Amino acid sequence: MRPGPWLALDASLGAGTIALINVEGPPRLLAAVTVAERDALFAELGRVLADAGCPIEALGACVVGDGPGSFTALRIVGAMGKGLAEATGMPLYAVPSLALVVAGTETTATAGTWFATMDALRGEQYVARVVTDAQGMVREVGAMPRIARESIPAAAVAAGARWIGPDAPLVALPDARGAVRCVEWLRAAGPVDLAAWEPTYGRLAEAQAKWEAEHGRPLAP
Repeated sequence: MRPGPWLALDASLGAGTIALINVEGPPRLLAAVTVAERDALFAELGRVLADAGCPIEALGACVVGDGPGSFTALRIVGAMGKGLAEATGMPLYAVPSLALVVAGTETTATAGTWFATMDALRGEQYVARVVTDAQGMVREVGAMPRIARESIPAAAVAAGARWIGPDAPLVALPDARGAVRCVEWLRAAGPVDLAAWEPTYGRLAEAQAKWEAEHGRPLAP
């Protein structure tokens, strides 16, 4: 395991959050910032590291919230994570942004089962079932289907879970700070393959969807 703090990034809802995490011993937050404009993420990243006295080369790993969410913002964060990993040789980990909805708020810092959601447009929501232990650490993250918003209350009850999300009864946003509660889950999942990994967009970009509809075939990668 490469030594050094982990850098976490998320911009699944368009804005962004950055966190620096000490993973030696019990994970703890060293620094964090919320960035209103995704175009300012890289500059803010440099400031966070400078304020913490941690050069990029001293990082042990990079963690990115890999969606679903805003196509453009996910591409920006994904490119940043890949670039940092390729430039320094550190591993890149991907955490579902829906897990960061749960782990990014102190409200869930207890044992529980959570139905994390984010708007998927067209009357649908992205959903993940997230389980936390008695210390609030994320232990399980289920699949992320899209379901009709009106179906969520009954689905959450059936899953024995509490509904949480940006527009749920328990309001919470995806936040890179939550990566501190996902460290063990990430270690178990392992780093991504830099050559093959892409964010989980949830839906095709509108331009791609339009092109495929017009041409009647998938757009080649």
